This record gives sequence, structure tokens and C-alpha cells, in this order.
Amino acid sequence: MLEAKALTCIRDERELFSGLSFSVQGGEVVQVAGHNGAGKTSLLRILSGLARPDNGQVFWQGELISRARDIWHRNLLWLGHQSGVKSVMTPDENLRFYHPHSTRQARWQALEEVELLGYEDVPVAQMSAGQQRRVALARMWLSDAALWILDEPFTALDVAGIEKLTVKMEQHVGRGGAVILTTHQPLRALVCPLRSIRLTAGEVVGQ
Repeated sequence: MLEAKALTCIRDERELFSGLSFSVQGGEVVQVAGHNGAGKTSLLRILSGLARPDNGQVFWQGELISRARDIWHRNLLWLGHQSGVKSVMTPDENLRFYHPHSTRQARWQALEEVELLGYEDVPVAQMSAGQQRRVALARMWLSDAALWILDEPFTALDVAGIEKLTVKMEQHVGRGGAVILTTHQPLRALVCPLRSIRLTAGEVVGQ
């Protein structure tokens, strides 16, 4: 699915990682680990096409993502640190914006999955940070993208919410999709293949 070749990332004149190469196949979860400041978010942003590496390239099914943007974006679900939802819109309107072909029933079902049913017509600006985060996570129940790149998806979720999201990732991978994520919360034992890439002091171990 995805291949990273010889990626180098420098931030504020500090090399976060260099010569990083790996591939991601359908049917697996890849966890990017490392201490704060190791470059986890920077790597995910490079993989998603939101940032450029200082060296190296990222390929989607053999094509540079910079040359196949339309196909790449159709196959990518990106959820970053920020919720990415529009505060002047309601949860239902936000989901319709990201998934214009979805039905209202499907959108409301997604909101129910993240415990927001009843808030579908409340402006996001009136919701808590945790609720806004769950609006963004509801996209996982509507997405048919093959690759999910998730930066700290469990933030602001309780134990039940973390479990529900973990099951959703397992189901996605079980259908042949792939997940790349970072998380400070430990992952429980998964029913699908899990691989770890650890960024440590400019080096990469555990590929």
C-alpha cells in the first residue's frame, strides 16, 4: 500500500530521523512510537502529504503521492492532533462536509457510535473539546479509505471509547485496510498484526 523511502526530517535545525524506510501492507496496524519530540507527528504528516520530508519520498501503490494526489486523498483518512472540525457547523454538517455522499441515517449512526446521538444539530462551538474530538472520530464509521493515519486517536476518550475505537480499527484491518497511528495509551493485544516503528534519538529501531 504505502512505502516510505529514505525519509529525513529536520525541525529547528535538529534532525528527528534520517534514512527512514519502511512499507505498510493491507491487513496490519503500524504503531509509530517514541518519546515526545522524537518526530512521530512529523512523520505522520509527511506520510499524509501535509508536510514535505527534507529528503526521501513517499509512494502510494507505487506512485509518488505528490503525483497522484486525487487517488491518494480518496484512499486516505487523516485524523491529526487537532479535531479538524468546523466550529460554526453542527456534527451532522461536519460529517456531511467530509462525506458528501453519506446518508443522514449513516451519519447519525456514526454519531451514535461515538456517543453523540442527540448532539447532531448542536453547533460544534458549543461542545466540549472531548465531544469535538469524537465528532472527528465519527468519520471512521463513514470512511471507505484504505489507509487510516491517526495521530493520538484515543485522546480525551474514556476506557469504553478507547475499546470501541480499537475494535473499529481491527474491523478495518480485517477487511484489508491498514492503520498507522501514534498513541500514548498502551494498545491491548489486537486480533490483527501489529508492528512498531520506534523513533529514538534520530535513529529508527524495531521496524
